[in-house]
Amino acid sequence: MISDSAFWTLTALLAIGTFLIRFSFLGILGGRQLPDWLLLHLKYVAVAVFPALVTPLVIWPEATGGSPDPIRLIAAIAALLAGLRFGVIWAIIAGMGTLYALQFLTS
Repeated sequence: MISDSAFWTLTALLAIGTFLIRFSFLGILGGRQLPDWLLLHLKYVAVAVFPALVTPLVIWPEATGGSPDPIRLIAAIAALLAGLRFGVIWAIIAGMGTLYALQFLTS
């Protein structure tokens, strides 16, 4: 364990660091018009980050000890297809519904 003073010092330094990271974008660039080339690249940030967050949870889920689970793969495919056709809300509903239904039917 670390001491209380070390914990609070680390917490304060992380808070300052987080503030500076956010301020560099919001405080400095917040009131300015960004160049078109930068706006074009920023459109693809969510498209790149979201699959990078979700894919490990589907392919190597912690709940199964890291082994692939066919139920989760089927639910992910259902969510993908519903998302492509109907949008985000329906993708969430389809993925959760498929996951819970298949888990209920197989248990």
